[in-house]
Amino acid sequence: MNIGMIRAAAERLRGHVRETPLLSSPFLDEIAGRRVLVKAECLQHTGSFKYRGGRSAVSALVARGDVTGVLAFSSGNHAQGVARAAAEFRLPAVIVMPSDAPAIKVENTRALGAEVVSYDRARESREEIGRRLAEERGLTLIKPYDEPEVIAGQGTTGLEIARQAREAGVEVADVLVCCGGGGLSSGIAMACEAEAPGLRVRTVEPEGLDDVARSLDAGRIVGNAAAQGSICDAILTPEPGELTFPILSRLAGPGLAVSDDEAMRAMAAAFERLRIVLEPGGAVALAAALFHPDAVEGEAVIAVASGGNVDRDLYIRALGGSPG
Repeated sequence: MNIGMIRAAAERLRGHVRETPLLSSPFLDEIAGRRVLVKAECLQHTGSFKYRGGRSAVSALVARGDVTGVLAFSSGNHAQGVARAAAEFRLPAVIVMPSDAPAIKVENTRALGAEVVSYDRARESREEIGRRLAEERGLTLIKPYDEPEVIAGQGTTGLEIARQAREAGVEVADVLVCCGGGGLSSGIAMACEAEAPGLRVRTVEPEGLDDVARSLDAGRIVGNAAAQGSICDAILTPEPGELTFPILSRLAGPGLAVSDDEAMRAMAAAFERLRIVLEPGGAVALAAALFHPDAVEGEAVIAVASGGNVDRDLYIRALGGSPG
């Protein structure tokens, strides 16, 4: 895994992914007490950054000529990214999704042409189900984060951040990234190391399910005791990835954690001040920037708004709160 893979992925993705904007609002700056720049990956195809990794992985497989169909496991965003990429290359896709995944993510995945296989995330292993289906149907598994070409695709977000931050006059800042298994965080960290060394990645997770933060603190992989317990479904993972953790150990600062309530308040702030829609897991980085200012260093902070695939009823609840 190296910067060359990220740059190669950027070339394959050119003309397919959207270059998402770096947004700002003086109202958010006032809440945070510093300049806040928000990388709006919720505006990416399929509503999250995951299309980058999905398209990167599928396009690399097709270029090698050794794929007849793909399989992924996901609560929804990786599912949609892989499903769309597979459809673009006219490949069948099977997606293993938890039974409690938001309905909109399940519906969107099916609408993109993929077959959805449900499982109980508290009692069943998605990895085991995925391996069995891959063997039975001759499918190639695309992991949600512990896959080099997926990390490379997510890292293209970091290439954009590095350039956009320079254009905005920001050379030194913490880059807060919503983190599950660490694919986006590690990809951005590698891109920033090469293109903007003054930008430091900080992972952000739900309180009580902050396995990456605790692993970074311990210097070894530490898992979560539970698989559930937060509305931030998009970033609930059992432990950091074997590929992503060493990258984050080398490049990332201390991890952060926010409450579900803070994630909901950040969703409301993003709508009211930036007019963008975020899901809870896609809002935790902004929540940390706004509501944990003492944990962030520098005169500016960059928060990655990683996804916006939220069920209507939950979003209405979020908008009923206050941003500050």
